[in-house]
Amino acid sequence: MAGEEEYLNTDAPTAEAIEAGRRLFARTCRFTAGAERADALPAPGLPEVAFAGRSNVGKSSLINALVGHNALARVSRSPGRTQQINFFELDGRLLLVDLPGYGFAAVGAERKETWSALILLYLQGRPSLRRLCLLIDGRHGLKADDRRVMDELDRAAVSYQLVLTKADKTTDPALARQLAAVTAEAARHKAAHPLVHATSALNGRGLPELRCELASLSRPNPLR
Repeated sequence: MAGEEEYLNTDAPTAEAIEAGRRLFARTCRFTAGAERADALPAPGLPEVAFAGRSNVGKSSLINALVGHNALARVSRSPGRTQQINFFELDGRLLLVDLPGYGFAAVGAERKETWSALILLYLQGRPSLRRLCLLIDGRHGLKADDRRVMDELDRAAVSYQLVLTKADKTTDPALARQLAAVTAEAARHKAAHPLVHATSALNGRGLPELRCELASLSRPNPLR
């Protein structure tokens, strides 16, 4: 994307690292567990990368696109359809964790409070969690709910990275402005990773770089 480099103060990943990410995410990924209660969470083991964001921001779509599987994580046009914490094992090296969305959802207040408590318990007490990807709609940028979650993550010392979604649904100049604003916001938060990715689950924009970074958090390949 023209102009993106001026906002991102980082070296581009090598071709070898990009290929390593592609190979890992091309391997078998399968659903292993779903938890609606704390006592249903699987025991910590493999490194975990969790995906969070406002309802309908595209968490399930992004997970499906990363692994090249259209129906691995359930996708719906109705906000609030992910109603548990879902765990997906990638090649015995990494767990991808799909969290219920926050913000608007077609469920009652009591249910939302239950989700919030479960998510907070997971985030604060999960020793195998390597990073949280906090997804932000690339068309609209950060909302009040997103900033509130960022503040909570800072207080809990949970490492997180902002990822813009739906990059295909806006113009390059508008996306560049959102990317600049979100990157500047991330720099003001102590637990936020400095690099912000702009992605599209539809056309694959930004996915190779995100795969590369997440692959670096995985369990080493025992064959290497």
